[in-house]
Amino acid sequence: MANSLSGRFLLLTVIFVMLAEVFIFVPSIARFREDYLLARLERAQIASLALLAADGMIDDELEYELLENAEVLNVVLRRDAVRQLVLSTDGMEPISASFDLRDASAWELVRDASMRMFETEDQNIRVIGEPVREAGLLIEVTMETAPLRMAMIDYGMRILLLSAAISAFVALLLFVAVRMLMVNPIKRVVGAMMTYAEAPEDANRIITPRGSVRELRNAEEALHGMQTQLTSLLRQRERLAQLGEAVAKISHDLRNILSVATLVADRLETVQDPTVKRIAPKLINSLGRAINLTEATLAFGRAEEPAPKLDRVLLQPLVDDVLDNDNLAQGDGEVSYDVEIEAGVVVRADPEQLHRVLSNLVRNARQAITATGQPGEIIVRACAHEGGWRIEVCDTGPGLPAGAQEGLFKPFSSTDKVGGTGLGLAICAEILRGHGGTLTLKSTGSDGTIFALFLPGGLAA
Repeated sequence: MANSLSGRFLLLTVIFVMLAEVFIFVPSIARFREDYLLARLERAQIASLALLAADGMIDDELEYELLENAEVLNVVLRRDAVRQLVLSTDGMEPISASFDLRDASAWELVRDASMRMFETEDQNIRVIGEPVREAGLLIEVTMETAPLRMAMIDYGMRILLLSAAISAFVALLLFVAVRMLMVNPIKRVVGAMMTYAEAPEDANRIITPRGSVRELRNAEEALHGMQTQLTSLLRQRERLAQLGEAVAKISHDLRNILSVATLVADRLETVQDPTVKRIAPKLINSLGRAINLTEATLAFGRAEEPAPKLDRVLLQPLVDDVLDNDNLAQGDGEVSYDVEIEAGVVVRADPEQLHRVLSNLVRNARQAITATGQPGEIIVRACAHEGGWRIEVCDTGPGLPAGAQEGLFKPFSSTDKVGGTGLGLAICAEILRGHGGTLTLKSTGSDGTIFALFLPGGLAA
């Protein structure tokens, strides 16, 4: 029981109640002693009045009986400024201490009661008080301490037993209340956590907040949010693994198909048609990039990009090639292209990977413009920035919706078009991170969208 929350709470409750009873017991025992002594003074006064009523003419046997009933050894009464020994016992032991109850403070009463409890030797003491109903100026009695101490011990034992009963009853009630209000709900939360841990991908095992206590309710809601997020991440991770496996299988077959297409494209170079001569090299280069991509997918087999092979790359020819390819894919002339890059600008990058990034961004821009049914323009510009180069891809499209901007560079979370996978921007951002650079959304709105790429001037991180 000591290892459980309710058991410890029960023990602490008993201890605290007993400590509270100790603070109550000390003044209570002092009050009991005072009442005991006042009662003896009152009895002694009654006995002395009986003697005075008989003008002191009583025999020794009756006097002894009066003193025994009053439980005192002698009685002194002061009336009219005259101190008179009314009743007395022969052969009385000397008086050890005197106690005046007329103006005793609370501290003195507590101190004298505590000393009497620990004093085992029987003594004779003098007690001074005021007579009741103004039957005199002062009354003194001499009495033995043994009966007083025994009465105090008996009273203390009764208080102790009553305190123990009260503490046990209160502790039992609190024990039951704590189990119902705290322990059982905590056990339910722990059980829900253990059940969820067995199969975290199962959404049916997510805890449902039901706590009536505010703190437990907050804990359950926080756990519910954590489990929901974890289950979503696990499902996304599972989809990524399945996608990676599917891509690897498709890439294996696609590589063979592209190899055949490359052989056919090589024969196009022998055709003398000017249009074919202009298109054939670009077709062969595109097929080569596709084959390299499928081989890289098969080699790594994971949703990670290979480390970039950094080289010095002339930026303008690479951008021109990207725009030419996209222009050929467009075919209808609704989108115009412009390049604002100074001749001779050299960046340090992997040319194949940078080509992929720019192609993806330009393709997205073209699709955004053509979706409006209106003509538009795509501009690629570059400028020096913080020791490196910033490349911006700008379009005059309708801008990104608010929902697409959340998690823009996370897999499967930013697509808002039919047929999109939500992987393009995530792959681009990963490629730029491999170069030690960044990909950010600079601005978007009804007048267009601007994506900014940053490539550092030195080696990639």
